[in-house]
Amino acid sequence: MRILFDQGTPLPARHFLSHHAISISAELGWDQPKNGDLLSVAEGAGFELLLTTDKNLRYQQNLKERSIAIVVIGYSHWPTVRQHIQRVVAAVDSATPGSYMEGDIPYAGPRRADV
Repeated sequence: MRILFDQGTPLPARHFLSHHAISISAELGWDQPKNGDLLSVAEGAGFELLLTTDKNLRYQQNLKERSIAIVVIGYSHWPTVRQHIQRVVAAVDSATPGSYMEGDIPYAGPRRADV
């Protein structure tokens, strides 16, 4: 499957998805388009899945007409994502054209100290 990592998706995750063809939006020069444009560009380029951290994507875009699958991991903090990487891999591997999935990853990253 051709997968596009959106800006913010932790790059080490690609090693766990190496059975897929991974591209990084910034490496393709696609770090500037907003999500709707990025989805259109990705679909036009033949990507089958967008892996993103943008939890608001489903509220900002009409996803009904999309053929690209979307998996939202919610966090860019690699140590947090790493603890649940098998959930991410399972979500990606089970995605179907046009599907939308949000990973259920509890945040375990650094917290701001109370002032």
